[in-house]
Amino acid sequence: MEFEKIGLKVPEILLPKKGTDMSKWAVIACDQYLTQKEYWENVKDYVGDAPSTLNLIFPEAYLDERGTNEAGREINEKMREYAGNGLLEPTKGFVLVDRITSAGKSRKGLVVALDLEKYDYREGVESLIRTTEGTFLEKVMPRVKIRENAIIEIPHILVLIDDPGRTVIEPLFEKGLEKAYGFDLMMGGGHITGYKVEDEKLIKEIAASLEKLADQKTFDRKYSLEGRKPFLYAMGDGNHSFATAKKVWEKIKAQAEDKEAIMNHPARFGLVELINVHDEGLEVEPILRTMSNLGEDFFEKMKEFFSAQGSEIVIKESGSEEEARKALERPRSKEMHDIAFVHEGKFGVIEITNPKKSIEMESLDAFLDSYLEKNKDAKLSFIHGENVVTKLGSEKNSAGFYLRGWKKSEIFKRVLEDGIFPRKTFSLGHADDKRFYVECRKIV
Repeated sequence: MEFEKIGLKVPEILLPKKGTDMSKWAVIACDQYLTQKEYWENVKDYVGDAPSTLNLIFPEAYLDERGTNEAGREINEKMREYAGNGLLEPTKGFVLVDRITSAGKSRKGLVVALDLEKYDYREGVESLIRTTEGTFLEKVMPRVKIRENAIIEIPHILVLIDDPGRTVIEPLFEKGLEKAYGFDLMMGGGHITGYKVEDEKLIKEIAASLEKLADQKTFDRKYSLEGRKPFLYAMGDGNHSFATAKKVWEKIKAQAEDKEAIMNHPARFGLVELINVHDEGLEVEPILRTMSNLGEDFFEKMKEFFSAQGSEIVIKESGSEEEARKALERPRSKEMHDIAFVHEGKFGVIEITNPKKSIEMESLDAFLDSYLEKNKDAKLSFIHGENVVTKLGSEKNSAGFYLRGWKKSEIFKRVLEDGIFPRKTFSLGHADDKRFYVECRKIV
């Protein structure tokens, strides 16, 4: 069943058969704990020889030490094994998800398939499914090497809908649905329960609710805008994975001899979890930055960079992390950007007056990119959690930066009015709260 207007398809989802140890099956998104390989080593020890999505993904913490070609071959072999030995059983329909996060909050979602024909990650394109932040094509290409030969997909993609009336996902919890799974997630990841959404009438009700959100008049009224194409789905987490699926689909489509028949290919769609941006259990946090292998003149170079742009910059020392981060409690301003930092265990605040970028993160990234171009030994890392920033930024020749977050209710309108956010702007929750791989779907 497909609802072309809203880019929605009812997928055939594959889940492990009864008796599978689901706590060992489900592992966290591959792009988490990039600087903490010990996390992934602990996962390996915990999983052992049990069936696990760990064998179907490539943790990016190992990207520098292991080739994607080798990893891809091993992953694709394991996919064929799992798909052929009866481990994975099909269920036709959506999956309703109740995720209890590590903080004990309930975050609700709906696993569906979305049409990649309705998605475009390029800035300024008014597609039904839109990216919310910049896309690193260099991060997409290693994933393409794995996906283009894969027979199944296992997504960690979270896609947002702006549904203040709670008309799509929340009512489903009153329907008495059959449980598909329920188990504790490994490594302190909380608990997850899934329910089967198989009834055709109920599926049509879900589609009708989404169609109302995408209605032009409703869209214009909600955002006080006119002349804009409806924007129904916003990429939350996993934009690079969805962009990978798009790249592979475009290649399949280009190589097809029968251009009409290929439009029914399963790779045209991507499995995602929809989440209402107004969900009480959804937390949106800034993605922070750390730098390592810095020269002694790092902050002098920062002053030179912003002064050359015509901005004034003052770097103030603070007595503690708490004192430094108080600067971020001031209202956001386009006239002055506040960035708190830690450098080799000392804390402070960077104040940039008359900045040339619209938000603090853009200002910081402009300098960091410039510094990295001229200092090849320096390394930039994107971090979830202030405690990790404090730890890494306190190391010798290192610095960490704390940034303001965004109200989740502002995301859709901000993208509509100002365009996409800078790369790696926000994250949906802490690292432990990221989506765990559970559901699979055939893409061949």
